[in-house]
Amino acid sequence: LPLSSQIYPIHLPKETRTRKALLICNIEFEHLSQRKGAEADVEGMMELLEGLGYEVDIHRNLTSQGMASVMKDFADRKEHCTSDSTFLVFMSHGVRAGLCGIKSRGETTDILSLDTIYETFNNKSCRELLGKPKVVIIQSCRGGKGGSVLISDSKDPAVPAPTAADSIAAGLEDDAVFEVHLESDFATLHSSTPDTLSWRNPVTGSLFIQCLIEQFRNHAWNSDLQEIFRKVQYSFGKFPRQLPSQERCTMLRKFYLFPG
Repeated sequence: LPLSSQIYPIHLPKETRTRKALLICNIEFEHLSQRKGAEADVEGMMELLEGLGYEVDIHRNLTSQGMASVMKDFADRKEHCTSDSTFLVFMSHGVRAGLCGIKSRGETTDILSLDTIYETFNNKSCRELLGKPKVVIIQSCRGGKGGSVLISDSKDPAVPAPTAADSIAAGLEDDAVFEVHLESDFATLHSSTPDTLSWRNPVTGSLFIQCLIEQFRNHAWNSDLQEIFRKVQYSFGKFPRQLPSQERCTMLRKFYLFPG
């Protein structure tokens, strides 16, 4: 493949490009603790995204329904037509199933399912972003467990042999209707692995967001998005309580914020 086809195209010059980013941050909750330090995360992310050429829509303190509605409005923005990508940033308390709205009492009430994010911005619901990178950044806990464990030095158990990969049925026919994947071109970085906590400093903000900003500042000019994500993950190597996690990635090409 020619190199150019492996990289997401940036069609428009800076002057006519209308990159939009959405940032939702819940800080004050009715039943859960205040997320002290989160305002520093908002300011840091806003500055970063504006520096990358995105105009940022910021919303604070929403219920799960409010978040869903703000996302839908954002997905319908006509600016995506003349944009090449988007960032969707979510910061809140969280549980395994999703993000807490401000009326949440924990596991089951006022929770925004992560699926809703992907359904709102997939290729059926958001045609203007078809084929364009959709970068999802999620700062939240995903359960109550610490991420570190004590490992003994005993020999590893035998690794099970991989099963034969399911072979794809041959002889498929094409009815020449233009079909696209329902969901593609997403790259998601969670602040932690499933079931585990994320850590936040009440003054300077979340470790994950601080680290993400630093890696983007240092490497956005020369690394593609997923390489930057990997650098963020690597930087947590000395902090065993939390490990950012790349998930539900459907990026078909490399995304360079500054293709050179």
